[in-house]
Amino acid sequence: MTVANSDSFYDRVPVFSGFANLMDPALYASVPDDWVVGTADIVNSTGAIAAQRYKAVNMAGASVIAAIANALQGRDFPFVFGGDGASFAVAPHDLAVARDAMAAAAAWVRDELELTLRIALVPVATIRDRGLDVRIARFAPSPHVRYAMFAGGGLGWAEAAMKRGEFLIDPAPAGTMPDLSGLSCRFETIPAAHGVILTLLLVPTVSADSAAFRALVEQVVALTERSPDAGRPVPSQGPTMRWPPAGFELEARAAGGGPLLLRRVGVLLWTLFVYVIMRFGISFRGFVPQTYMAQVPENSDFRKYDDGLRMILDCPPDVADALEQRLAEAAAAGIARYGVFRQDAAMMTCFTPSAARSDHVHFVDGAGGGYAAAAVALKAMRA
Repeated sequence: MTVANSDSFYDRVPVFSGFANLMDPALYASVPDDWVVGTADIVNSTGAIAAQRYKAVNMAGASVIAAIANALQGRDFPFVFGGDGASFAVAPHDLAVARDAMAAAAAWVRDELELTLRIALVPVATIRDRGLDVRIARFAPSPHVRYAMFAGGGLGWAEAAMKRGEFLIDPAPAGTMPDLSGLSCRFETIPAAHGVILTLLLVPTVSADSAAFRALVEQVVALTERSPDAGRPVPSQGPTMRWPPAGFELEARAAGGGPLLLRRVGVLLWTLFVYVIMRFGISFRGFVPQTYMAQVPENSDFRKYDDGLRMILDCPPDVADALEQRLAEAAAAGIARYGVFRQDAAMMTCFTPSAARSDHVHFVDGAGGGYAAAAVALKAMRA
């Protein structure tokens, strides 16, 4: 697919809705040479997760997306949430804004969450000089949101380069606060309804464009279709809410301005108000709780592709067993490497720029640190 080199590139990439088609190369368009890829991850996320800081790690990863989205004032841009980090791409005219936003997010993660968010910006032209590409498709899990799918190997290379210490960006000075409006984690963890929450990471051994790897991804997706709702872990009626929410401390730290104690009080009062209108289905200024809760599962990002397949699935044990068996066969054949992690619940971090709109997005991970734990298994296989 060819899309003209311009600042409107991403808006002009056609949208597809059938996830089973994600390996069709015709769906992907090459990012213009003058664009830049950004990537971020939490240093020693496995240690933070071992300390039971799952929500903090997810909030840190999602903060990069929220900070850039707010800095771009709602303009659409391609991004992917990775559990303990995030990746994205931006046009040249948005580069300075994105750099400042991600540097501010890294400062906030350091100052408020006491974690280290590593961040980097890599020119697409540099990636292509290495013989790789950055191609993007736009997947619509619902009529309301679009998620970017990345192919070509460039995103994975950029992340590896960042971890080698290349292309790094310094965090902003202490006290710098990004605009994290709309970022929250008010829902309770979501228990498995069908037996197990399976986190799955699948990457090619040689080339993602090989027929064997493409066929493998298609087979894996087909296996997930055997589960109710294709394995989506978010129930159709939406997750449970309680008050005070489990993530209120993180939301208070994401709120800008004033002493932390006052922010805590403000968030507790606001979340109490939200809980009441959600509990009793009270419409308020264009916000209809029933509509919002119906859209939450539809808008969740429980499956995605960024140079590899990522999934958080609620599935019966026999489906999980079948998936692991197929992945083991593919690894033995030298087609792919994989990491899986089983847990009994999922969790969600939300970005709702406006409660009255339908384009709220919901980032899903395993409640036991699913993506980070699966990545440990993937690294062990690579080693």
